[in-house]
Amino acid sequence: MRRLPIWLPPALLTLAVTVTGLGSAQLWRDELATWSAATRSPGDLVRLAGTIDAATGPYYLLMHVWTTVVGDSTIALRVPAVLAMTVAAGLLAVLGARLVDRRGGLFAGLLFAVLPGTSRYGQEARPYALATMLAVLATLLLVTALRRPSWARWAGYAAAVAALGLIHLIALTVLAAHALVVLVAWWRGPAAAGIAAPEHPDAERDRRAWRWLVAVVPVALLAGPLLVKARTQQSRQLNWVHLARLDDLTALPGGVTQSSVVGGLLVGVAALGAARLGRRAVLPVGAVLLPVLLLFAAGTAVPLWVPRYLVFVVPFACLLAGAALAAVPAPAALVVVVLAGLLGLPDQAALRRTHEWPRSAPVDYAGAARVIADGQRPGDAVVYSPRHSWLFLDLGIEYHLGDPPRDVLLTEDEVRRGDLWAAECPQPAQCLAGTTRVWLVVSGRHAEPLAAVSGAKGDALRTDFTVTQVWQRPGLTVALLTSRPDR
Repeated sequence: MRRLPIWLPPALLTLAVTVTGLGSAQLWRDELATWSAATRSPGDLVRLAGTIDAATGPYYLLMHVWTTVVGDSTIALRVPAVLAMTVAAGLLAVLGARLVDRRGGLFAGLLFAVLPGTSRYGQEARPYALATMLAVLATLLLVTALRRPSWARWAGYAAAVAALGLIHLIALTVLAAHALVVLVAWWRGPAAAGIAAPEHPDAERDRRAWRWLVAVVPVALLAGPLLVKARTQQSRQLNWVHLARLDDLTALPGGVTQSSVVGGLLVGVAALGAARLGRRAVLPVGAVLLPVLLLFAAGTAVPLWVPRYLVFVVPFACLLAGAALAAVPAPAALVVVVLAGLLGLPDQAALRRTHEWPRSAPVDYAGAARVIADGQRPGDAVVYSPRHSWLFLDLGIEYHLGDPPRDVLLTEDEVRRGDLWAAECPQPAQCLAGTTRVWLVVSGRHAEPLAAVSGAKGDALRTDFTVTQVWQRPGLTVALLTSRPDR
């Protein structure tokens, strides 16, 4: 009887885990940005890339095509991430079989499937799952090209790396590990780099290095301009990020796996696997450590350090762990995989309630939208405070409400501005004139919501309106304001 393909069990398990509760957590702020961008025209996306978020522009274009075909429901927006993580698990098993053995690849893929981080980023309408898949694919194609060099195989590698750069610029740091392996293979042969000897020995060993250099040229041509543009937008795009500190490194395993306990277990087992592999660990160890160290070094000078940007290194840590598990009897290895799954259950449950961080601070856009929908009347208006925030209050209400009240302070929406935020009336009192009922949506929990609105907007609302009723929803306060009788 033929054996099952090595990629099938990890892929099926990952698919089963990630589709479980796929639509349970409502879209969070980053996913709302994806929805806003994906539902714009290609021309509007070009304008958006010119203003902010150029680095994510290719992903938004991909999602635009996707939503045009399948729609923009919560599940529809997240399905590409589910598929990407599923493919990543299968590819990881194949890569593990190439670098270690079949058992090592199988256990690496199964361990990857049960990590809370795999579910978290496999259930998010953001580019991290796609970047993870492409990082594993590019690495697998590199191993294939080094073992059996040909222009066709190098072309496949070049395409995968170019796609990786377009989807997630920071994931290109995995090229440092690729470069290291290519250098070692060129200098001392593939076996010294942990790659099996070529089936057809290459008489000119320096061809590997030159072909790799040629293969990364498309990356420079495609991702280079994107990187330059993204660098000019950093002050807006990453204004919430702080400079990296040493203790950020200790928190990284828990950040990328979405569980401190599971992250610690993964690091420990991966270290054992690295010791077992010896020189065969060059590629997976490099693919874990070099991106982390490069981003950390850059993050100490400029605000770049965000743990989820490094999710793509997790499969390589799982590969190392798979190598350790392959050295013990299969029942014992399965116990470790099951243990990792059990230890991660509380985080698995939590991330299906909310994608916000911390989990104890959800933002209930849907609940706030239901309050407005239940009490909305013709002629009502809505006001958001704060408007220019990463919470995207307006996008959250619009997504769940569909037909929200008139945005009375809106002067130019985010699409026309080529931005993620709309422009508001500079003289709120004039724009509010003639309005009798206003739905005020404020971030946070406030017993006196009008007092939480700052600036001229708050002054105008407090002068001309009074609070009729207040609703508290997780992370948000909704108030119905009615005009004062003496206006």
